[in-house]
Order: sequence, then structure tokens, then C-alpha cells
Amino acid sequence: MLSSGALRAHLVAARLAGTVATSREASLRSYRLFAARDPRVTIGLDPEWTWEQPDLIALMADKCGVSPDPQYTSGPDVIDPERTLTALDAFAARLAEAARNRSPVLLGTGHPHRLIGFYAAIADALSAAGCTVLTPAHGHCVDITTRFGLRTYNLDYVRGVALVREPGACDPGRETGAHTHSPLPVRTALAAAAEAGGPLPELVVGDHGWVCGAGQLGFEAIGLGDTDDPALFVGEAEGRVSVVVPLDDAVRSDYYRPLTRYVLNRACLSQ
Repeated sequence: MLSSGALRAHLVAARLAGTVATSREASLRSYRLFAARDPRVTIGLDPEWTWEQPDLIALMADKCGVSPDPQYTSGPDVIDPERTLTALDAFAARLAEAARNRSPVLLGTGHPHRLIGFYAAIADALSAAGCTVLTPAHGHCVDITTRFGLRTYNLDYVRGVALVREPGACDPGRETGAHTHSPLPVRTALAAAAEAGGPLPELVVGDHGWVCGAGQLGFEAIGLGDTDDPALFVGEAEGRVSVVVPLDDAVRSDYYRPLTRYVLNRACLSQ
């Protein structure tokens, strides 16, 4: 089993935590937009509390370990690897509970080119433990507003993990897809599951709008969040998201493999 010390060293070396590639400027811009309730940054969450930029800096300092100094406005952001490890343990504990209960689960990602392997390994392990890995709305169209205007995407599943891709971009089942923060894919999937008479997920696992969109609708959700993703951590603070793991969500895909091994071992789901 990969020790927490070895994983901590990997997190820092791979820049998943420690000094990360996400810039302070990008994070502060997200905090400003979130405070203004910009849907591009709230990504499906309707905050109950008032969150101004200073509140978000303080929250992200607590949850991620970023600098609490509002005068620090440029340079790299920092994630405390100890906070990442603590959250990974909580993430694994929730997976273990789902496995024990044989809960139906839904997994989805807005970072398919980076994180599909991480989520697919979890899907495989939960399926082997007796969980139903749901794939509702497979092939449905989802209209998402992007910086280029309204774009239509298709909802696809790769190894049990939902993603969206542009129509005709590649063959279904290929491990590529579009980067998106939108909550519309998870809303589409959950609506289709409800219309079909269930089952509905007892746990949603993912990132971006998959976590916030599900949590806002009352589904238990856990996932990964970067320093410029304040919505996930606000959702956790307000009680609509169960666990958020702070880390850089856009490094090389193979850098997440040690996290996969660690989480599955901690959840007693290793095969």
C-alpha cells in the first residue's frame, strides 16, 4: 500500500499540491466572479450565504491552504498537501461506505483528458463490489453556453464515467471529450434517470458541475477541486457537497495514478 508519506512526496513533486500551476490571478478572478453569482463559476450551485471575495479567500485558505493574504495578487497558488491527504481519506471513506451498501453511483468529469482514468478505476472497483454504475441519458444532447456561444454536445460514457463531446469529434467510447464546468450534463443525466423510474444515484463522484449540480439537487456528491473552483468548497461549507479534495485538476493524467491506488486501498477496494 502506498503510504501517506510517499503520496505526500508525489503530490508535491507532480505539483498536484504544494506550488501548483494554477495562478493566484486565475483564482482571484474566480472568487470575484463567484461573489457576483456568475453562473460560469457557480457551476450549478445556488449559494445560501453571502460570499464576498474576502470570504472566499478565507474559505479557500482554510480548505486548500492558499495564501490568506488579500494583498497577494500574483504568482503561483499553493495547496497544502496535508489538506489534500486528509480529504483523500474522507473521499475514500465515502467510497467504502457506498461499496458496503452496494449503492447505485454516478460518475462524471469535466476533465476527461486528465481524469478519466482516475474515475474509471473507481467505477470498476465499485462495480466489482456490487454497486450499480449508472449511465443515464447516454447519447442525449446537451446545449452548453461557452465563450464561443451556444454549443451542442453529446453525453457519452467511457468505462462507466460520463463526459461530453462534440458531435462527430470522435467515436463513442474513446477516452477523449470536452472540458466543461457546466452542471447541465449532470442535470440531464439525473432527469433521464428519474424519468426512467430510477434507480437514482446515492452518490455522485466527479468534479466541476457534476459535483455542484448534483449537490444543489440534493444528491450526495464528492469530488476534486482546484484553487480556482470555489463553488465546490462553498458547497462543502454550506453542506451540499460531502467531500472536496483540493488538488490541481489539470496535470498529466498519469500523475493521478498514485492517488487512484491510495484511494482504492484506503477504501478497501483494491483488486
